[in-house]
Amino acid sequence: VTVFLSTLTPKFYFALTVTSSFISGLIFVFEWWHFRKYGTSFIEQVSVSHLRPLIGGAENTPPATTSFSAGENETSRQNMPECKVWRNPLNLFRGAEYSRYMWVTGKEPLTYYDMNLSAQDHQNFFTCDTDALRPSDTVMQKAWRERNPQARIKAAYQALELNNEIISVFFPYYSCATAYVLLAEEEATTIVDAEKYFKQALKAGEMIYRKSQNCHSQSPQHEAQLRRDTNVLVYVKRRLAMCARKLGRIREAVKMMRDLMKEFPLLSMLNIHENLLEALLELQAYADVQAVLAKYDDISLPKSAAICYTAALLKARAVSERFSPETASKRGLSTAEINAVEAIHRAVEFNPHVPKYLLEMKSLVLPPEHILKRGDSEAVAYAFFHLQHWKRIEGALNLLHCTWEGTFRMIPYPLEKGHLFYPYPSCTETADRELLPTFHEVSVYPQKELPFFIHFTAGLCSFSAMLALLTHQFPELMVIFAKAVSIISVTGLAEVTWGPWGVLRSVVKWALVSLMLLGYELFHLPLQES
Repeated sequence: VTVFLSTLTPKFYFALTVTSSFISGLIFVFEWWHFRKYGTSFIEQVSVSHLRPLIGGAENTPPATTSFSAGENETSRQNMPECKVWRNPLNLFRGAEYSRYMWVTGKEPLTYYDMNLSAQDHQNFFTCDTDALRPSDTVMQKAWRERNPQARIKAAYQALELNNEIISVFFPYYSCATAYVLLAEEEATTIVDAEKYFKQALKAGEMIYRKSQNCHSQSPQHEAQLRRDTNVLVYVKRRLAMCARKLGRIREAVKMMRDLMKEFPLLSMLNIHENLLEALLELQAYADVQAVLAKYDDISLPKSAAICYTAALLKARAVSERFSPETASKRGLSTAEINAVEAIHRAVEFNPHVPKYLLEMKSLVLPPEHILKRGDSEAVAYAFFHLQHWKRIEGALNLLHCTWEGTFRMIPYPLEKGHLFYPYPSCTETADRELLPTFHEVSVYPQKELPFFIHFTAGLCSFSAMLALLTHQFPELMVIFAKAVSIISVTGLAEVTWGPWGVLRSVVKWALVSLMLLGYELFHLPLQES
């Protein structure tokens, strides 16, 4: 070993340290990218998935199968816990909003998974077993399954042509309502055009609905057709109300939503009250907002970010204008301030991602068509529409900024149980990555610590780079040091006493011997004096 080491030059050590630093730097960058994109360490994942079975540590447990569900739809997906995905009650229009964003930015705002869930929703809402009896509805059945938007639009026009040839001669308003719905959603490039299509769909839908009501008791097929026609009518009226809201006719939109909720009270799972809450906040009708919350903010009903954060906003409104952290720390919190802070803590525990968007710590993107409750997708959807309402109330965002992080001191850690709600689900990150576009950085809760291999590769890269720099600046000194360390490592490895104190003693001994050899080589001192 001594003869081999004596033949090595400083260039060899410099090349060795530079190569080591470069390779470890590449590994570090890849590990960091993999962790940011997938939330796991690549080296750790490979070790668990491939090396452990080879070593013999594999467990004979079947892989867990999991599922997502959108309303009544369930799509099997592996390696994910069960997370229920809901239709976004405030989802935008594809042609008039999502497509315009893509034309301007060149970025696709919707993921394939999100659009696939919407296709399943449309097939469930707008089709039934009796569609085969009507040529236009048969065409629309195929249209909802088409992946290409232009093919869907073409099929909608084909359905209208078939319908006009057969029926419209005798019934001028008995047209294919679902065809107009598709054109309003995907072909219309402005909200005004979408509203025109929806008005035509409303005329057709009301006539078909009345006919279905008269004969729904004749057979199970007629009853299924009535359910479908009800879904179409409710969908069209809701989208018309949303068009009115977007076009500034807010009182008209509020009236349409209230009438819709009275006419179909059993369809509360569609969350029309969230549309109503947003419109009432725009009108600054806070008493009406409180009345809606009193009805839907019930312990027996599923919560949402819209309900929890709107309740917090109303309580913050009463104290936010006069709230000051310095004054509150001196005199203590009043009863109203305590109620406001508790409401904020309740909302943050339900969805901890929302404050990052309300306080503009993270940038917003267009909300997806489906959201995961308590997830980042729900936070994006809520903040996209409600940020303006928080800004309108003076001091509300300041109160949120001062108090929202206090929520995490009340939640048990690890998150085995919640404080006011059930424990925060661990599946939200994976599901949100499926729902949100790739250019959006998904918010993760609780924040994951960096894996060991990222720290290790970063340290190895830095250490190698430091050695390379020292070797370049002091080549002779570093060669002597490398030879000394190598000789001591080879000759003294067998003398190591394993254990914490034994290893420490060995390291100290090696360091002292290395210094001794360095003094001997550099200053040509006698070995015993060195």
